[in-house]
Amino acid sequence: MPTEVKVPTLGESVTEATIGELLKKVGDTVKIDEPIASLETDKVAVEAPSPVAGTITEFRVAVGDTVEVGAIIAVVGESGAAATAAASEAPAAAPAPAPAPAQAKAESIDAAQTLSPAVRRAVLEHGVDPSTIKGTGKDGRLTKEDVIAAAEAKKTDVATPASAPAPAAAPLATGERREERVKMTRMRQTIAKRLKSAQDTAALLTTFNDVDMSAVMEARDKYKDLFAKKHDVRLGFMGFFAKAACLALKDVPAVNAYIEGDEIIYHDYVDISVAVSAPNGLVVPVVRDCQAKGFAQIEKDIADFGKRAKDGTLTMEDMKGGTFTISNGGVFGSLMSTPIINPPQSAVLGLHRIEDRPVVRNGEIVIRPMMYIALSYDHRLIDGREAVTALKIIKEAIEDPTRMLIDL
Repeated sequence: MPTEVKVPTLGESVTEATIGELLKKVGDTVKIDEPIASLETDKVAVEAPSPVAGTITEFRVAVGDTVEVGAIIAVVGESGAAATAAASEAPAAAPAPAPAPAQAKAESIDAAQTLSPAVRRAVLEHGVDPSTIKGTGKDGRLTKEDVIAAAEAKKTDVATPASAPAPAAAPLATGERREERVKMTRMRQTIAKRLKSAQDTAALLTTFNDVDMSAVMEARDKYKDLFAKKHDVRLGFMGFFAKAACLALKDVPAVNAYIEGDEIIYHDYVDISVAVSAPNGLVVPVVRDCQAKGFAQIEKDIADFGKRAKDGTLTMEDMKGGTFTISNGGVFGSLMSTPIINPPQSAVLGLHRIEDRPVVRNGEIVIRPMMYIALSYDHRLIDGREAVTALKIIKEAIEDPTRMLIDL
């Protein structure tokens, strides 16, 4: 008996989503709880699983469609002996023309893994064999980037035979100009609205400082192997900055507060939103109760968020709340920036790349690994003195990590 696959509950206050990708096609068999479609919400991507095992007989949506919770995505029919018997009673179809070689390659591994429409298109365009490519997507699925990379590698590996005449140079394209119009994903639309709303609502201002990273880098070099062996996680910089932020937010509570109507909400805890990159944009999962956690647990939480952001398995619950944000543009090479706050939060700390620069120490010019740090804040709530003080506390804690151990 046919079973309808519906849009699942998406989270508190989330009522609709966009069809980001169809993971199966009509005629494919599915197992119980196997995902058949990827849905994009305002914050995360979620998957719609099949409630039964069977064969997909119909899709009632297409990529890009906006669907509400409970809407029908697809219909799954029976499989197994009953389906086989039904197929045997159907009239024989005329023989279909043989597929093109590239198409045959794309279809040859459908039993092993499902290719998304974008990946199938890339396979056909580049003429590569998908069964020879190792997927980097969730559960080993192929991505469009995997196909393109394999195609480029194939071009590099194929050498021109010595006896073959040199091919004539291809004529240079002159005056060719192309444009591509792509609809914004729901997540990107939400990011755009929230950032613009923050600029329109808050009185944004940014204060800067620079930090000598020598002490933290020495501590990491000295203890990174022991730390990884004991805690099974890498000792990164984010743990240091998270604990330094806890000191600053304790001493300057306005930086850890919200404005709600005509009231200020102060928090006696520190939930840090950590900006990480996901396939569809920047997301900010929350490391909760940082003031009570050690370096190891903070680093484990951040590493887990980074992995799940890449896999697209972050949940709405992971994103809820947050009293302060840390955004590390340095991993992409940023020297300096003015980050935008994440409403309803009132401040965000921006980290940047570390580079050797000449500085004066004890009257002498020396080379030190320096980082610019920036604190953007809502001037409606946080005065300049408070913002500068908070950033100075973070700077001092990073330059002398002992302060984080004795709560200075």
